[in-house]
Amino acid sequence: MDPKVIRGTSCWLGVDALRSVIMLFVMAAFLGYIMVWIMMPTNTFWLHWLPDIHAKTDSKYFGQQGANLLVYTFPVLLIATLGCLYLHLGKKCVDHDIDENSRWALWKRPVLVKGTLGIVSWIELSFLSMFFVLLVWSVSAYLHGMFANITRQSAAKMGVQVWEAKLESAALMLGLVGNICLAFLFFPVTRGSSVLRLISLTSESSIKYHIWLGHIVMTLFTAHGLCYIIFWAATHQSSEMLTWDEIGVSNVAGELALLSGLAMWATSFSRIRQKIFELFFYTHHLYILFIVFFVLHVGISYSCIMLPGFYLFLIDRYLRFLQSQQRVRLVAARLLPCEAVELNFSKASGLNYTPTSTLFINVPSISKLQWHPFTITSNSNTDPEKVSVVIKSEGSWSSTLYCKLSSPSLIEHLEVSIEGPYGPTSTNFLRHDMLVMVSGGSGITPFISIIRELLFRANRMSSKTPRVLLISAFKKSLDVAMLDLLLPVSGTTSDISQLQLQIEVYVTRETEPTRENQKLLRTIWFNFKPNTLDVPVSAILGPNSWLWLGTIMSSSFVIFLLIIGILTRYYIQPIDHNTNMIYSYSARSALNMLLMCVSISMPATAAFLWNKKQATKEMRQIQNTAAPTPTTSPGSWFYNADRELEAFPHQSFVEATKVHYGERPNLRRIISECAGSSVGVLVSGPRKMRQEVAAICSSGLADNLHFESISFNW
Repeated sequence: MDPKVIRGTSCWLGVDALRSVIMLFVMAAFLGYIMVWIMMPTNTFWLHWLPDIHAKTDSKYFGQQGANLLVYTFPVLLIATLGCLYLHLGKKCVDHDIDENSRWALWKRPVLVKGTLGIVSWIELSFLSMFFVLLVWSVSAYLHGMFANITRQSAAKMGVQVWEAKLESAALMLGLVGNICLAFLFFPVTRGSSVLRLISLTSESSIKYHIWLGHIVMTLFTAHGLCYIIFWAATHQSSEMLTWDEIGVSNVAGELALLSGLAMWATSFSRIRQKIFELFFYTHHLYILFIVFFVLHVGISYSCIMLPGFYLFLIDRYLRFLQSQQRVRLVAARLLPCEAVELNFSKASGLNYTPTSTLFINVPSISKLQWHPFTITSNSNTDPEKVSVVIKSEGSWSSTLYCKLSSPSLIEHLEVSIEGPYGPTSTNFLRHDMLVMVSGGSGITPFISIIRELLFRANRMSSKTPRVLLISAFKKSLDVAMLDLLLPVSGTTSDISQLQLQIEVYVTRETEPTRENQKLLRTIWFNFKPNTLDVPVSAILGPNSWLWLGTIMSSSFVIFLLIIGILTRYYIQPIDHNTNMIYSYSARSALNMLLMCVSISMPATAAFLWNKKQATKEMRQIQNTAAPTPTTSPGSWFYNADRELEAFPHQSFVEATKVHYGERPNLRRIISECAGSSVGVLVSGPRKMRQEVAAICSSGLADNLHFESISFNW
């Protein structure tokens, strides 16, 4: 055997063994963290475990906050940091990641298709059921422990009736259970999270969990507030609503937090979110007030329960802020006749991303606050110098962008900021024998990068690639021009015959192609003048982003502990004497929040500036010029099928394409007839289309179907 192969194999085995060890530590920390949540509502936890922990950890440096940091915050940050190291090492054994994902294939099949929860797989239903059991257990355990101590005598000592005492206990219970959901609320919206990647999720695919948790959180917290208001009214203590105690719970802060949450909740329902997206988007920035007043309401020590998820979110949010302050180099744009525009950005050579990755884009001239996610259609292998996204003119923001670019007055430069790219850590679709990709309208964009990746692997890597069936449904024949994007401009030399590709196109609202449309099917290219201040698209933390992220997490937490320890020992402790009864809770909470932000910003800024310096050195070696791009291109290759083979490089795609007019695809028949031991069924499009495909894959017609949905319809 070749010595290089032996060394490579042994290296791979060593990395794989190290990753297994790391995963064991992660699982141990996770099980310990879950055990805390299970035991938390019990008397055993409050009367035995927690006092013992406090006795061993309470000190002049951290006080009672130290125990909560150890029990609630440290395990999650340890998991996230180890996850970064695990993912960094995983770059060397991508094929192993594919094998790991295949183990969960059966559990990822949809079990619920329609309903308020949307499409839910077996594994999602299992975790949802376990989380529901945890909530029910917490409610019952808290109520059992609280009600056991309420008697007529104890209620009389408090000056209330028994039902009023129980109402107050129930109100407290609702707040405690709501904190469980709040602790997990920010994990799904942490885009660069290592925790999500450990379980093969991205922020885009897990946003529905944030929605579910948000509804539960606000239901519990609203009931929590209403119960206290009823209790105060019944016991003639309405003045309690206006109290802001220096020591203990601040009612005014809780009310302000609840009002902020209610404003977000009211605008987050799907009808408002989809029809008036701007209202939802701007109102959701009230999460800052919600968190600040929540911490002021319960105190920083108890806030450690929800701190880890929000801490990771803060790191991610600050890194996104640093990246968004840069203007990226927009090289060229391509206007498609279906009112879609392809934006082409310059890319740093060290940036690699997986198919179906997303990019969040902001155009300050349209809106300085709005960020919109778009699937990257380019491929880091076939398009080494650019990153491309396609934006269909559908909403107000995208329509304004298209009108701006298609206006008669030529735009020489367009300022654009980006966040990302974000995407899965591995290409799971490669494990299948056949891929069935079902798209509706602009839903074809995620599949463009997949097809380009398969073309690259089939031509350059000589590896086995799955057979591909692309089913695309469009309303009008003009929209068929989206298929022009399947091949990169620089990738037409690829041998398309190496990939077994079949394309079935359905034009649902036209019975035949019109001559007018054939004349209009012209795409227009134009270049933008380079700006010296613009930078290529690059990873915010460079090629070793996971390693840098783990360093930021661990170092920022150590800095936070050091500053808090010094502050508590030499400023708070001489005043409070470790009693938690003298120094203001609000002042302590405000100081902790401020120092937390400082602790995160220091290492994050240092890492960002270091990687920016390295990227600048690389940029100096690249000429600040754009590659020549045609100002116009031939019409859609679909309408030029009669050209000669020598004159048309896309002829192989034309031969693989069949267009059906005036009909919709019979998805049940097409999918059930697909042969192969493993058939990956990917769908991207309207909700009804995704539900129909999910129903087919979960119906039991075939055991070889593996469903995956790609959607941005939040």
